[in-house]
Amino acid sequence: MNRPIFTFDTTHHALWAEEIAKEFEIPHEIVPAPPESNARCDIAIETLPDDADGFSRILGEQGVEHRLFAG
Repeated sequence: MNRPIFTFDTTHHALWAEEIAKEFEIPHEIVPAPPESNARCDIAIETLPDDADGFSRILGEQGVEHRLFAG
């Protein structure tokens, strides 16, 4: 099963999202954004499938613009 990948338009948002993942103890890994995701930033965050919805919700609540890519 593919792991969810969060993509961002700016490096600022990607790094902010990483700080949030650490703060909320969400298992994650920094990965290159897949070319087919058309992300403007080359940094992406990969999470476990069970954590994707919660992480997306938290990012939204914190004001971090993101897209969930499930390639």
